Amino acid sequence: MESMEDSSSSSSSSLPKIILIKPPSIFLQFEHQFSRHFHFLKAYESPLPLPSFLAAAESVGVAAMFVTYNGPPITAETVLDHIPSLRCIVSTTAGVDYIDLDECRRRGILVANAAGVSSTDCADFAVGLVVDVLRRVSGGDRFVRSGGWCGGEFRLGRRLSGKTVGIVGLGRIGSGVAKRLHAFNCNILYNSRNKKPSVPYSFYSDVCEMAADSDLLVICCSLSDQTRHMINKEVLTALGKDGIIVNVARGPIIDEKELVRFLLEGRIAGAGLDVFEHEPCVPKELFSLDNVVLGHHQAPFTEDCFVDLFELVKGNFEAFFANKPLLTPVA
Repeated sequence: MESMEDSSSSSSSSLPKIILIKPPSIFLQFEHQFSRHFHFLKAYESPLPLPSFLAAAESVGVAAMFVTYNGPPITAETVLDHIPSLRCIVSTTAGVDYIDLDECRRRGILVANAAGVSSTDCADFAVGLVVDVLRRVSGGDRFVRSGGWCGGEFRLGRRLSGKTVGIVGLGRIGSGVAKRLHAFNCNILYNSRNKKPSVPYSFYSDVCEMAADSDLLVICCSLSDQTRHMINKEVLTALGKDGIIVNVARGPIIDEKELVRFLLEGRIAGAGLDVFEHEPCVPKELFSLDNVVLGHHQAPFTEDCFVDLFELVKGNFEAFFANKPLLTPVA
């Protein structure tokens, strides 16, 4: 194959080299700006299988990688064994469940995430889903566009003010959701690994008990072995036929098959879902349900967020190549 060096332009060959397995949206939007500072080796444009591409990058001493959640998982088998020279991974997301952090620590690979960049936008979107599902905003839009206003009946929505909202995960995003919904005169409950003494909301160590006391559940926690399918049949049963669930975290936190079944059988009242268990695949049974609002994993992303994310990613790589501490280290 043409060597990594030969494939570089003369203007970029002296820039720090970074591997891109799959291009994050932020890279596609800011590719010109990124390329002023770094030279990217693009696996997705290479005819080589990924292990061979990584071996070629290893041969020229590439030490950094730019990754996103919808690429391949970053594990020993898929990536790390094929490029021992790797010393830094920068993610576009706050959640890094797709990266084997323990293996990275063992190999001395630094990992940075996008903590805090999209928290405000994600919290805004979560509340938007809450309002949409309760007040049937998207359903009303479809009603008008289909000509239903000229004589059809439209099922009324429900009031948000005064509802009890259980928030699963009271980190940056969950805290933002709580603050916004408190302004709607909602009663806030929360579930997290530990009680937070500084917050005024009611703490539940058991998510099923919290669901039983909630009108709505908003999922804001990270995905882990402990939270995978945390929202299961028992939790959905506790939430009840008048309950609504909103998820802006990760799809596999909810047992998706059970959620679909509960929605189809009318055993919960509705859902606002920005994430799914097998993205980009969405259960087709949800498409015809007017009490379900669907997003395409868009909650964290706005034009404003992308500007901030570009600066953070660039800053993390600049810190690494200057032998300085990463701005947002997670490993």
